[in-house]
Amino acid sequence: MKNLRFILTLIAINFANLTLAIATAADSQMALAELKNYQVNNAKMMSSGLPDRNQFAALKASGVTKVIDLIPGDRSEEQTLTTDLGLVYVNIPVIWENPTLADFEQYVAAMQDDRGSEGITLTHCKLNWRGSVFTYLYRVTQLNESDETAKRDLLAIWQPDETWQAFIDDVKKHYTLLD
Repeated sequence: MKNLRFILTLIAINFANLTLAIATAADSQMALAELKNYQVNNAKMMSSGLPDRNQFAALKASGVTKVIDLIPGDRSEEQTLTTDLGLVYVNIPVIWENPTLADFEQYVAAMQDDRGSEGITLTHCKLNWRGSVFTYLYRVTQLNESDETAKRDLLAIWQPDETWQAFIDDVKKHYTLLD
């Protein structure tokens, strides 16, 4: 009788743990579904608009180990939040009206830095407009992905304006992807 009670207790505990795990996974998926312009670029890269506290936790649960934030200004709150979650945090303050080749080179260095490279890297800005351009450029200049595939992902987020198209062209020219 004691063995039966013990086995039933173990089953109940395992069922409770499974139920909690399913609920947590569902909460994570819900948080990510609400993330502005969230996009999985490949097995090691994703981009999005600005995540909130719950979304950062959901991103970590989904395998994110590094966050590259392209928003300028005081980012100390996000740095603390991500660091407390055990994520590698990098801020590259990209000025909206003036993205530069130097910004992209910093991004390449951050992407290639071994810290946090065991998991997924999230690139984000406020709306994923900067982020989608940087991930697009990284994919075509560093990962040699097809321009057509990477550009489809970019255009699913937004159509770059004149400033950002000039930036794209400059970076691609630098990496000799344009004639």
